[in-house]
Amino acid sequence: MAGEAVVQRVVGSFLDHLTVERGASGNTVAAYRRDLTRYQEFLDARGIEAVTAVTEADVAAFASALHAGGGERAALAPTSVARALSAVKSLHRFAVDDGVAIDNPATGVSPPQAGRRLPKALSLEQVQALLNSPDPATPTGLRDAALLELLYGTGARITELVSLDVDDVTPLGHDPDAGLRLFGKGRKERIVPVGSYARAALDAWLVRGRPAVREQARSSTPALFVNTRGMRLSRQSAWGLLRDHASKAGITAEIGPHTLRHSFATHLLDGGADVRVVQELLGHASVATTQIYTLVTVEHLREVFLSSHPRAR
Repeated sequence: MAGEAVVQRVVGSFLDHLTVERGASGNTVAAYRRDLTRYQEFLDARGIEAVTAVTEADVAAFASALHAGGGERAALAPTSVARALSAVKSLHRFAVDDGVAIDNPATGVSPPQAGRRLPKALSLEQVQALLNSPDPATPTGLRDAALLELLYGTGARITELVSLDVDDVTPLGHDPDAGLRLFGKGRKERIVPVGSYARAALDAWLVRGRPAVREQARSSTPALFVNTRGMRLSRQSAWGLLRDHASKAGITAEIGPHTLRHSFATHLLDGGADVRVVQELLGHASVATTQIYTLVTVEHLREVFLSSHPRAR
């Protein structure tokens, strides 16, 4: 039993179990091996050779060491620590199931809490510069203008917009009060209003831009947004053009796929919109997800107060 309980041997058996019995992918096994190698080195440094000698305090100390870093090791993000801790729990659970150990000392150990990251929103001036970036004299410029206006004007996800077909937006041209039908996560449907700026940009793309691209590419596709080859614009390409126009507009802030979606929500709340209305517009299943944007607006108010009020500091 003592020989079977040696940490190195149990780790090897566990990795074999993942590969052979559970059919885990090579990447998954490699990730487990990396995390458990760290764990094994940590236990070695504490003079612990057998899994049966590991205590809950040892596992908690391992998680804390990963989070704090030290020596030649950089501190790991909470999500990375949580992943490593999950591997350790799986290892000890395997040891119990395999009859090598009696209990799992990692069961009661929780990973460090990740700090709440506030969404990054652009200022109104930055959004305006971004929307003015595309060249309306070119077909791709008309496409980019329509895409950016819709991203900011509806709060849609990039994936939702590049998935649209021309028929999906046809009602907008016939009815000034018609909304845009979007399908979010889990194919959850919602209808969002479309403002005059986004409608005008979309109309220019459909009338002047898209036909020119399709004629040049000699291709046929129902996709609303197409690339220069006449094929449906991918999410990655749409994200890339967003970054390119942000750079062209002189925006140095970090840009991500949801930047305009975050800006849409933040600016609505800044303007006095009810959080539950914003929830519906964004397609969030829970209002708790939307409420993080209220923290952004509070932080903005605090920054304005500290920089503007003569007795704020």
